[in-house]
Amino acid sequence: MLATLASVGYVHGGFAQRSAVSGAAQTARSAAVMFEPPPTEETRDMKGDVISNDGMQSNFGRLSDKLKEADLERRMEDEEIQAREHAYQQAREALERKKQLMEMIPDETNVGTISDFMFKAGVQDILDQLDYDLVGLQAVKNRVREIASLLVVDKMRLKLGLETSVPSLHMSFTGAPGTGKTTVALKMGQILQRMGYCRQGHVVVATRDDLVGQYVGHTAPKTKEMVKKAMGGILLVDEAYYLYNAANDRDYGQESIEILLNVMENNKEDLIVVMAGYADRMASFYNNIPGLNSRIGNHIEFPDYSAAELTHIGEVMCRELEYQMAPGSQEALTEYMAMRKEMPFFANARTVRNAIDLARMKSAIRIFNEKTAPGSDGMVTADDLQTIQPVDFPTREEVLADPLAGKAQS
Repeated sequence: MLATLASVGYVHGGFAQRSAVSGAAQTARSAAVMFEPPPTEETRDMKGDVISNDGMQSNFGRLSDKLKEADLERRMEDEEIQAREHAYQQAREALERKKQLMEMIPDETNVGTISDFMFKAGVQDILDQLDYDLVGLQAVKNRVREIASLLVVDKMRLKLGLETSVPSLHMSFTGAPGTGKTTVALKMGQILQRMGYCRQGHVVVATRDDLVGQYVGHTAPKTKEMVKKAMGGILLVDEAYYLYNAANDRDYGQESIEILLNVMENNKEDLIVVMAGYADRMASFYNNIPGLNSRIGNHIEFPDYSAAELTHIGEVMCRELEYQMAPGSQEALTEYMAMRKEMPFFANARTVRNAIDLARMKSAIRIFNEKTAPGSDGMVTADDLQTIQPVDFPTREEVLADPLAGKAQS
């Protein structure tokens, strides 16, 4: 037993001093482990910087590191000051050059004629094409010419070195479907591109489905993607009032509107936004979003076509499809359009296109039945294939027999 006790450090009179010291050290180590704070995980903010949870410890550091940080901040501030001074100096030099140019140009110097600028830039060709493509809408064509006139005169002032600024070219198109809003937007894009007010002049058509997402964080990427596609041209937002939902404050459309407002203000030299829709709904939309109306400088109203203008549109469509109207077909189409205007879902030129397609189908059925009837020789002439007869358009009885017409009469 003595051997066993000796092996653990026991002598006569108690444990040896060595064991007492070892026990105290072990107790101290245990206490240190018990009171040692647990390791902390790094917490970062939205920018990715570490958020310190160690009290004032993060405020301390090596003096050399603090001096380097202060020196970097001072150099960045100096660079910003130098950049501002450089920009100011460039503006002053540009102004002096402009003054010298104005003094060198004789008072009797002529810039050129309006026609020269219109033809050189190709603006006149585009306006002529607009007259050819659009039937009626004289007020719309006049407004487009007014905008083109402003751009041409602005270019003439620039040639003389006079002060110029990019006018507000954001637009509002109000009118029913099928009144030529997209066609006018395409022509305006070509005019602006020829005059140097946008790089490409293309038109991107967007609706609520293209701009607004279905969940949180989805709207901003969709809107920015459409804006990116339209950069250098025109973004046509069709039925723009659907972006705003007054009954739901949490509707995601509000986020899309805010992005568009920011783009219209900060990127107006590289993107033109056109808001389109029915006149009464657009007026309510602008009242709900006052910052939007103040950014739009050109309001163009597209009225409905008359029955005679719709017939003219039908004749143009037939000509492009290499069809011709037989005598009496124009009157039949005019009568059909007058009735169709009183029915639901009337869409101006789109309704005419549907009527022409319907006439083509009835013409094909008529030719097929006539040439396959007993006693017919079955020969089909070129004139048969190119002529639309009055009977190919729906009659008043057929229109009134349409369920939609019945709803219109009730």
